[in-house]
Order: sequence, then structure tokens, then C-alpha cells
Amino acid sequence: MDIDGLDRKILVHLQRNNRMANVELADRVGLSPPACLKRVKRLREFGVITADVSLLNPKLAGSQMCMIVSIEMERDRGDIYQQFRRSINDAKEVTQCYQVTGEYDFVLIVTVAGIEAFEAFVERVLHADLNIRKFRTAISIRQVKFTTEIAL
Repeated sequence: MDIDGLDRKILVHLQRNNRMANVELADRVGLSPPACLKRVKRLREFGVITADVSLLNPKLAGSQMCMIVSIEMERDRGDIYQQFRRSINDAKEVTQCYQVTGEYDFVLIVTVAGIEAFEAFVERVLHADLNIRKFRTAISIRQVKFTTEIAL
């Protein structure tokens, strides 16, 4: 799918506020409301827009700590990686998981209510996986920047 300048303008605005009324969005990007709605629908149909979500304040939702966990697997095998990815997809504490190159194989962002909840996650998910060689945890002391917006 080709994304032109108008599509990009639409996407910039929707990334900042996807609850904006179509009439307002159309006005901001210089289109008629029906033409704007048609473009948004097409962007969804082609998978450019993958979800419409509400972002929560983690502290107000009961999650006080953010951990960055680097995982090194025992062996470099596809079946081991696939099994790990499945277990991580089932772990509600993991909000992001990246398979990476370099010293570690995966990097996780884990959001929990406190250290006890993190310990429970470690026992239930990480220590239960015999294919993990080691992991390292960094505790975030301050969120400096967080955005879901992709630069277009």
C-alpha cells in the first residue's frame, strides 16, 4: 500500500489522538469528511493502523515499577526461541518483548506493582524456563520519555 502525504498527516494526528472526530480530522488535513473517513478505513484495512487503544497511567493502574530484563538463552535454536516467545506472550507483566542481536537474545519490559510481584514473575516465568542461561534486570528509576508515536 502506498502512503501519500495526506495519509501521513492523518496518521500523525491519529497517533496523538485517535478519538478525534472525523470532521475535525478532515479539517486539519484539508480533506472533506467522506474522503478522510475513506482514507482512515483504508489505512485500517491494509494494516497500517493496527489497533485503537487507551494508554493508562501505570501508577494509577496499580503498577509502580518498570523493569528492563535482558535474557540470554542456553542455546541458539529456533524451537527454544519459539517456546520462550509463547511463554512471554502469556505473561501479563510483560508489556514489551524484543528479540535482539548482541550479548542477549531478548529484552523485556516488565511492569509490576512492586518487588514481590516481580519476584513472583521471575519464579513463574523465568526460573521455570530451563532454556534461559541467565538474565539481568535493571530497575527504571524515572521515565524520561514514553511515546507510541512513530515518526512519519
